[in-house]
Amino acid sequence: MSDDKPAAEVDVTKAWAATQDQKGSAKKLRIYAALAWAVAIGTEIAGIVMLKQHRFDHGNLALLIGILLVIAVFAIAGSLMWKAANRHDPATRADAFRFFVQNQLGAIITLVAFLPLVVLIFMDKDMDPKNKKIAGGVGVVLALVATMFGIDFKPPSTEQYTQDMNQCAAQIKAKQPTTACSPEVASQAQDIARDSAAVADATKDAEHPAGLDVVYWIAPENGAKKATTPHVFHLCDKVSTLRSKTINHGSVTEAYAENATRITMQIAMERGQCGFAAAKAASPAAPAKAASPAAPAT
Repeated sequence: MSDDKPAAEVDVTKAWAATQDQKGSAKKLRIYAALAWAVAIGTEIAGIVMLKQHRFDHGNLALLIGILLVIAVFAIAGSLMWKAANRHDPATRADAFRFFVQNQLGAIITLVAFLPLVVLIFMDKDMDPKNKKIAGGVGVVLALVATMFGIDFKPPSTEQYTQDMNQCAAQIKAKQPTTACSPEVASQAQDIARDSAAVADATKDAEHPAGLDVVYWIAPENGAKKATTPHVFHLCDKVSTLRSKTINHGSVTEAYAENATRITMQIAMERGQCGFAAAKAASPAAPAKAASPAAPAT
């Protein structure tokens, strides 16, 4: 039940969110996990009924141990599938209660599936003492083992995936080894890197041959830190779309953080409005204009 948090600040360009495919996979796994847990709890109920019918007073020890084994197998199977689902669609640490329950539900269900039956075994006054000791001991061991499988010691979170995704994007842009690109975040990190490259390419001129990392977008409503609906970002504040609007500017990183999550589709038009197209149109035979900020040459 680890509560580890990212140790270092990250360059957050965009909050991670599960894709439809990831949500679909998580949903299927959670359904299968619920079915496995239902079998485990149903088996426990059957064991309790047989215990109340005194089926184990003077024998049937193998049957009782078999019941405990079935509970353990299905409880563990459910926990493994549930944890796999959480890898596809994790909870957020912002809701501490939900984060704990979602990540440790396997351990909770396992305890529910074992404790009542194990307690009743030890409390049964009619069962043979030797059989009670053996069955109770086996039940305790299986319950502990199954609970350990249910505990998630390093639970995933949307915050951790956000950090990984943005580190992955940075590694892609820098053409470094993609050590942070886990399967859960790689696709979205590639989207971020692609958008950043598109901005750099669109803002190249004589003064900035590598392009710029400054974009402009409509500011979040009412001074909020993040817009409630996604916006696009633009190449400069002179574009017609931003006229009479309250705008923010900064890096692509900062734009994504405020829910401006895509570069404009009107790149060619905005390059002209912002002056970046002038470098492409300038004549190579006019070196005097190359030093002029108003008419840069390539």
